Amino acid sequence: MLLALSALAAAPCALAAGGRADFKLEPASAETSKLADWIVDSGDNGRLPFVIVDKRGAKVFVFNADGVLRGASAALLGQSSGDDSVPGIGTRKLADIRPEERTTPAGRFVASLGHNLHGGEILWVDYDAAISLHPVVTSNPREQRLQRLASATPLDNRISYGCINVPPKFYEGVVSPSFKQSDGIVYILPETRPASTVFPGSP
Repeated sequence: MLLALSALAAAPCALAAGGRADFKLEPASAETSKLADWIVDSGDNGRLPFVIVDKRGAKVFVFNADGVLRGASAALLGQSSGDDSVPGIGTRKLADIRPEERTTPAGRFVASLGHNLHGGEILWVDYDAAISLHPVVTSNPREQRLQRLASATPLDNRISYGCINVPPKFYEGVVSPSFKQSDGIVYILPETRPASTVFPGSP
């Protein structure tokens, strides 16, 4: 699913055609495609690179500012379904977060690169709720996070406390370079309500 970096480097300023996003033949859900086209057509991303997280499909799509796909990957998401973060959850210890509270919130977020407590680079999505997109965490072998990313189904991709985990090579080769020069927008599709209620004006 990860697009060849050499092909991307050959055309860094490619433009999406006709107000539509260019998925480079990468498979995407109808909801993801509709949202991406709306972003490009409306300019909702403000000429910034953007990411769409499809929670139902457990997949991340990274686009340049003009709506051309830079890469796509499977992702790990919050353990529980739901589209809202518990108030104040970003200030709590992980051990105090109950399983049903481990959700990846839906919404439109202004994202920027930063660092975690160990100095590793991450993409902050919602700083107050401590939600970020980062390379997969493998410190607990029993969670089998790499195996979950590699599986053919999204059904086993719900394991995190709410953060979005992607393969290290995808983060280093696609996510990080996309946000080196500027902030960007991360759109996380809802799974419990229509996308139009989360992104006003979208189809």
